[in-house]
Amino acid sequence: MRKDTPIPYDVINKHIELMKLDNVGKASIREIKRLVDNVEEETGQRYIRMEMGIPGLAPCEVGVEAEIDALNQGVASLYADIDGIKPLKKEISRFIKLFADTDVDPRGCLPTVGSMQGSFAAFMTCNRMYKEKDTVLFIDPGFPVHKQQCQVLGIPFESFDVYNYRGEKLRDKLESILSKGNISSMLYSNPNNPAWICFTETELEIIGELANKYNVVVLEDLAYFAMDFRKDISKPGQPPYQATVAKYTDNYILLISSSKAFSYAGQRIGMMALSDKLFDTKAPDLKRYYAFDTFGRAMVFGTIYALSAGTTHSSQYALAAILKEANDGNYDFIDVVKEYGEKAKIMKKMFTDNGFEIVYDKDEDQPLADGFYFTISYPGFTGEELIERLIYYGISAISLAITGSERKEGLRACVSLVSRDQFPDLKKRVEKFNEHHPV
Repeated sequence: MRKDTPIPYDVINKHIELMKLDNVGKASIREIKRLVDNVEEETGQRYIRMEMGIPGLAPCEVGVEAEIDALNQGVASLYADIDGIKPLKKEISRFIKLFADTDVDPRGCLPTVGSMQGSFAAFMTCNRMYKEKDTVLFIDPGFPVHKQQCQVLGIPFESFDVYNYRGEKLRDKLESILSKGNISSMLYSNPNNPAWICFTETELEIIGELANKYNVVVLEDLAYFAMDFRKDISKPGQPPYQATVAKYTDNYILLISSSKAFSYAGQRIGMMALSDKLFDTKAPDLKRYYAFDTFGRAMVFGTIYALSAGTTHSSQYALAAILKEANDGNYDFIDVVKEYGEKAKIMKKMFTDNGFEIVYDKDEDQPLADGFYFTISYPGFTGEELIERLIYYGISAISLAITGSERKEGLRACVSLVSRDQFPDLKKRVEKFNEHHPV
């Protein structure tokens, strides 16, 4: 290990020891963040921070103004309805119709305390529908905290890396798992965190068909809604639309975040949409835990009520206002977040010009989009070894190993917090890394 690195070698070692990190490469996202925070504070040098998947743009001003107005109107003193205020439920339903061409009744459109609460509530409720279905399937790679949620809940889970089963290959792989009869729900993100792969219509149709065949609820994580920038999904009511499994099954829950598309992460408000059929599904086994045997009532008045008794009142008014502007065609939220894709294109080239390789690079036979994340590797290093080494070069990311990826040599890089004025530093640092580790 060279000691003439851009960030002082001894300072980093000191903070690794202070945090008692046995293996930086296996550290969680938050641990990496804390380590980098501490080193930046001591050295005064800015890192190229690619570990955290949080927005790097200003929040939607429409939402801020609506929330301030709601607070001035006194909503902070009032409980909101558990299933959401009516204006927001209406706009969520409209949004899904206008941008995903999918009909969901407003009653099944529920605000949640971030999309994270939506997934937690979905795991809990879906896994209690049928005694024999006690396991969640993760179509990986994926967001590590989803598995953590299952661990906290005591829910067993299975997973596989989908990159080896793209297209028609996905059918046999899913069939081999779902046919066992123990899967209650399956979750994937689309676009994908961390790989930024996007499922094709063929793959979504396969998932939908098998969900119908084996009565499995599909949890579709749309945290990066409409951010496949290869298509212009910015025009309400006009194709192309956000791709969704809802075209192929009515056994689904859509999880939609306001954090990325609207840069409204701090207010912790997301959306969960239950299909009309699922909302009305009767499952007597639910009564082991709830006073209700219909899924929608168990979700709202059982799970969500017990978790948080609803979502922050003022933030619901914010999201309702944002969605209304988007639905009415007055706010092009995609045009705002295209900056992520433009930065990714530039950053990826800096890495590949200096010996790095893109790990997940195709959607079947199509080149991957540039977006919020990309994945990188470097010859001769595992992902864990690579992140541990890059820390000394002022670059932070996370290992794909913690995302369920079978490609252990890779890292997930998030572009959101890297400003364009840091590009010269990034270029110098990857060049220095390449100089110290010639391929």
